[in-house]
Amino acid sequence: MMQLYYATRDGQSRRIADHVSRRLGERGVEVTAKNLAVDLPSVETLTSTRLVALIASVRYGHHLKEAEQFLTRYQSLAAPPPLVLASVNLTARKQGKDTAEGNAYLRKWIARRQLTPVLATAIAGRLDYPLYGWLDRQMIRLIMKMTGGPTDPRTTVEYTAWDAVDRFAWAIADLALPSE
Repeated sequence: MMQLYYATRDGQSRRIADHVSRRLGERGVEVTAKNLAVDLPSVETLTSTRLVALIASVRYGHHLKEAEQFLTRYQSLAAPPPLVLASVNLTARKQGKDTAEGNAYLRKWIARRQLTPVLATAIAGRLDYPLYGWLDRQMIRLIMKMTGGPTDPRTTVEYTAWDAVDRFAWAIADLALPSE
């Protein structure tokens, strides 16, 4: 049995987690994506899991607090199950920034938390200015200006490479399915 959790603000990490869940189901791994904002797993749940996956978005340079709370609980386990990590951030839209080594957010998160995931990737999110509140819109526009991204407040861009999400799901399935 495996568990799949996500932390999201604007819904893209949920969409990615749901997509991964569907792809896993196609490979015979039945799992429901759970929102950490409403379902922080118990120690017992984590202890009884064979594999755990976390898909967490970044906001203003940091992974969401729900993801941090999850990892605190996960790291408190005497024998934690293998961990799969995906960091959802707009930096991953750039070539080479979609790997654990190439994505600064994911690389620093793994190092700071002293994690040893069996699989880790960065996935580009979705830029959706009309969805954001005024302050978030201005902050993200500033970040985009500094990083060469779009700044028009009417812009919506789907940066998520769904074929890469499929490959990520298949790699998870290979880890989750018992060896023959």
